[in-house]
Amino acid sequence: MRGLINGLVVGMAFALGAAQAVPVSALEVNQPAPHFTLTDSKGQAHQLADFAGKYVVLEWVNYECPFVRKQYDTKNMQALQRQLTADGVVWLSVNSSAEGKQGYFSAEEINRRIAAQEAAPTSYLMDSDGTVGRLYGAQTTPHIFLISPEGTLIYQGAIDDQPGLDHAIVGEAENYLLRAYNEARAGQPVSLPATKSYGCSVKY
Repeated sequence: MRGLINGLVVGMAFALGAAQAVPVSALEVNQPAPHFTLTDSKGQAHQLADFAGKYVVLEWVNYECPFVRKQYDTKNMQALQRQLTADGVVWLSVNSSAEGKQGYFSAEEINRRIAAQEAAPTSYLMDSDGTVGRLYGAQTTPHIFLISPEGTLIYQGAIDDQPGLDHAIVGEAENYLLRAYNEARAGQPVSLPATKSYGCSVKY
């Protein structure tokens, strides 16, 4: 019976697209972050170069993913968005779900969901052809990237150290993004520049 239960748990994880692999990406931390241009859910185009001189967070998101819902249902992600954007950080939520796949929404539906969840990114960028997701090697939702004011990638990986789905563990988590940001802001090297991302697979 225990073997059957364990098998069901593993099968469920694969069905959800759960992943904890070290990011497989052409990108390396402490190297220039790749340039991109994407249109947001309000129809405005954004280039990474527009935000030179500021810290930039890229958050790969899929509002249908249970790992993303864990962060948003507990209001953890929204609180982090507000904390960092109030400090001058540009927070870009990026969705790379292809049309017809889980997580793909029209701009109108995206804006409705942002308002309903009281999410607070600077912009929500639409990458339905997956170009930017593949450029950055985004594997999971969530998958986090932090770019320095000089345009250097200084962190990539998980949002925190608690990959489970239990909402109660969010309050116990060490937030890797916040750790990297605080160290960089203090003029210190980022002590943990890359971690294993976890969540649902990006639905390219």
